[in-house]
Amino acid sequence: MPQNINQPSNQIRLTNVSLVRLKKGKKRFEIACYKNKVLEYRSGVETDLDNVLQIPSVFLSVSKGQTAPTQDLAKAFGPKTPLNDIIMEILNKGEMQVGEKERHAQLERVHNEVIDIVAGKLIDPKSKRVYTTGMIEKALDQLSSHGGATSKLEEGKASGTATPTNGESTKEKPKEMPTWTGVVTTKSSKSQALDAMKALIAWQPIPVTRARMRLRVTCPTSVLKQPVKTPARKDVQADAAEDESEKATGTVKDRILSYVEQVETQDTMGPEWEVVGFAEPGALKLLGDFIGGETKGRGKVEVLDMAVTHEND
Repeated sequence: MPQNINQPSNQIRLTNVSLVRLKKGKKRFEIACYKNKVLEYRSGVETDLDNVLQIPSVFLSVSKGQTAPTQDLAKAFGPKTPLNDIIMEILNKGEMQVGEKERHAQLERVHNEVIDIVAGKLIDPKSKRVYTTGMIEKALDQLSSHGGATSKLEEGKASGTATPTNGESTKEKPKEMPTWTGVVTTKSSKSQALDAMKALIAWQPIPVTRARMRLRVTCPTSVLKQPVKTPARKDVQADAAEDESEKATGTVKDRILSYVEQVETQDTMGPEWEVVGFAEPGALKLLGDFIGGETKGRGKVEVLDMAVTHEND
């Protein structure tokens, strides 16, 4: 009677792993990753797959060490899909499987990261000062405790979207407002912070606005007085006054200054004109596209400070 037990060739034993699981084609596939590395990869902190994967294989069951047969992978992901692409799809779209203690630690870490990001990007519109992380956390708790702030619709916050009482049906659908229901571990801190900021700005549980960017714009003086070639664009902020979108449709210089909320310095140095000032974050791409199109690459926009704020005393 043989003394040795042969282990199946498709079995690999791994320990101390963090699993990422994806169900596709009626099969469940898993990959084995190093703990704490999956979220770092998804948030862009970690870019080297060798530091994320314990082994570059796809499993049917990591706990049993059972690798996925080639025919199962081909049926679920396509016969010509490379193994690396399959692993990437599972890593990016799969669900992380972690223990309760580890899940709580991850949730707390992501929560703190989101609060820190939001607190550094939003300010009081009157004082121009940042809020403490505690105040931001309390404001987000108010939104999540009210189901993402949808209850404020009942308080008349969205008054212009109500059904008319004269029997006529409204042509415009009510605009869907951003909501916030709390932090999750399946999305990056950066993307969740953006969602949180949108909800806070939309519902204003405390008075907030985005901290402005400090920009430097340079443009050849030869094109400053030329008429604008592109049509006037809507204002950057969705809730800004409508007449703002109609201003500065004349010269290139007028249009550039329309994107700048506050001019700090403005000067002409030889063949170049330069302006330094403050603008909403959403203006950066619009301004960059406009400068590139009107100057054919001779002008440029530089970010001097991503978020200009004043610290609370």
